[in-house]
Amino acid sequence: MCGIAGWVDWLKDISNERPILEKMANSIEHRGPDAEGYWFSTHAAFAHRRLIVIDPQGGSQPKTYQAGDYTYAITYNGEIYNFRELREILKQHGHTFYTHSDTEVLLHAYLQWHEECVQHLNGIFAFAIWDEQKQQLFMARDHLGVKPLFYIQQGSSIIFGSELKVLLSHPAVQTEIDTDGLNEIFGLHLFRTPGCGVFKHIQEVRAGHYLTCTRNKTEVKRYWTLESKIHTEDPDTTAAHIRSILQDTVKRQLIADVPLVCMLSGGLDSSGITALARKEFQKDNKILNTYSIDFVNSAQDFELTFSRTGLDAPWINRVSEYVGTNHHDIIVDANKLVSHLFVPLRARDLPGAGEMETSLYLLFQEMKKDATVALSGESADEVFGGYPWFHQEEFLSINTFPWLYSMNNASNLLLEDVKHQLNTDSYIQQRFQEAVAEVPSLPGEDYKSARQRQMFYLFLTRFLPFLLDRKDRMSMNVGFEVRVPFCDYRLVEYLWNVPFHIKSIDNIEKGILRRAFKDILPDDVRNRRKSAYPTSQDPNYLQMIRNLTLEMLSDHNAPIFSLVDKTKLRTIAEGKSFHIDELQVRSIMEYMLQVNEWLKIYHIKL
Repeated sequence: MCGIAGWVDWLKDISNERPILEKMANSIEHRGPDAEGYWFSTHAAFAHRRLIVIDPQGGSQPKTYQAGDYTYAITYNGEIYNFRELREILKQHGHTFYTHSDTEVLLHAYLQWHEECVQHLNGIFAFAIWDEQKQQLFMARDHLGVKPLFYIQQGSSIIFGSELKVLLSHPAVQTEIDTDGLNEIFGLHLFRTPGCGVFKHIQEVRAGHYLTCTRNKTEVKRYWTLESKIHTEDPDTTAAHIRSILQDTVKRQLIADVPLVCMLSGGLDSSGITALARKEFQKDNKILNTYSIDFVNSAQDFELTFSRTGLDAPWINRVSEYVGTNHHDIIVDANKLVSHLFVPLRARDLPGAGEMETSLYLLFQEMKKDATVALSGESADEVFGGYPWFHQEEFLSINTFPWLYSMNNASNLLLEDVKHQLNTDSYIQQRFQEAVAEVPSLPGEDYKSARQRQMFYLFLTRFLPFLLDRKDRMSMNVGFEVRVPFCDYRLVEYLWNVPFHIKSIDNIEKGILRRAFKDILPDDVRNRRKSAYPTSQDPNYLQMIRNLTLEMLSDHNAPIFSLVDKTKLRTIAEGKSFHIDELQVRSIMEYMLQVNEWLKIYHIKL
């Protein structure tokens, strides 16, 4: 797992531009603290920051292959979970290997199958390959978009990298934001439009897509799409099928030449993954270490909410003891959360989700002391339909993104002239209609099932990317790799066509997953109702965020007030906006603090 950077210019000799490439690569040193590498030709330059996970000796990058007049170079971020099988297949095609790395396998897969190589891959990846003879750049991103890949095309050049900061480190790229970018920040909030890099002219390779770029043209192609068809298996067969895929997925994702651990929240998803991983560890008589986040005085401060149905700690202990793991509680306080508030902003290069990301960053920071890789239960709710949105009529009947429907939208705080200029409601509706138009429909499907299929598509392609971005940036910011078994594309393909009444069998969310985990988890854990990712309910944290917001309101040079109505924000910060609950108040203040810091430290040009 690593960070990549690159620059291609078909008209300019960039072979002596090492200082620029080094600056780009150094901006993501955190993604690859173990090693760095560079490769140059006349019109292409690649850089790589390495986090050693597989084949410490043979996995260095960029990696090249030469045969006569043909030269190929690759820079790659990710893990190919089926690389061992692919290597054997490629050997049968006459390929010779000199390392045990998945990087070499990936490069040879491209040599064998060219653009179709992505059809053979099971993994999480973002990579670029340069064909020197054809003067052609090929870039691809994994099926669900677990690994990031941004790019910008300017004149005769293309610049790319794992994070926005790679591109922004290049002298030709400006930190400009246009009306679309502002609509992403204030309208869609955290849930970016697929392919949109927010900054002017910057794009992101979409999940399940690849690009082929030459001097004369750039072709973008979708190589993976969901196919709608009738599900024919009964519930028991369906549960067994899910269990089989997950067992294979977890086994594949445990491959690493460095210490590997699991995240454990005590919920169904992480508990099931932990149990499957523990079974594999047992075969080698190894102890599995698990980790969770908690907050000082969490039991004392805890209050039941719509999404938080109980404390996690008792359930974490229950699972750890039942499965047999060595568990570690990472406990943080309000001071630590506030002092690290802007770390996620710098990791994302965009305003983020506040304490929800800060606590995750602090968790990974501690986990990194003991390990380099972790498995996570992320994305099961999106794949299996674990949220109320999937079955409540109120949400199924609306014609907008369901998560925005119940949010206090940041655009409500915009100055009237800015709001008029952006027309955020129209922008959101346009993006929603684009998303709905992509949904692979199933002829003959009844109205409710069709709306639920649409809901699943929205969550997989518009909501899940935020969670994956959050996980990637917070983990890789400390040089830590997190793998997500529920994002195996085979599982997503299969679940796409399982009807919701089977997914929610036994009258409980993710009922089919609970059946799949029978015999590996105790029944009380399997039947525990969903509880959201833990957040601090410490009143001291809320007060500290209020104080920071009031301090920002007193700063006459705060850049955010060229966009946001100071009076409206002050009403919220002073606790006078009684129609908004405390969690929403906190979220709004956290977000506005980050927007202000983002405008300031990134020198945003509006």
